[in-house]
Amino acid sequence: MVIAAAPLFYSTVTADVTYALTVVSLIVELFAFVNCLTQRTDAFLVVGRIPKGGWLAMTGGAVLVTLLFGSVRNFLGLIAVTVSLVYVLDLRPALRDAVDGQGSW
Repeated sequence: MVIAAAPLFYSTVTADVTYALTVVSLIVELFAFVNCLTQRTDAFLVVGRIPKGGWLAMTGGAVLVTLLFGSVRNFLGLIAVTVSLVYVLDLRPALRDAVDGQGSW
């Protein structure tokens, strides 16, 4: 009787974890898109090679991919989460430093 219940429990936990990861990744992607939308255009040129329009397209595409396909179920979902995390963890602090004038340049 215990052995028969294990596959049912496994599928429930897997579905719940997948749903939680999808929701968390969607929140991060929406945050990245909205933050990118509100940044100054000239700060992107100071920080890196990709302009604001490119980052808006990438973060907006990440939100769209997650809404259509989910986050951890396929390769496109993993790329979408990665793009948003690169923006939030790498580019956003550099943009903040460039706008505040406290950067190393």
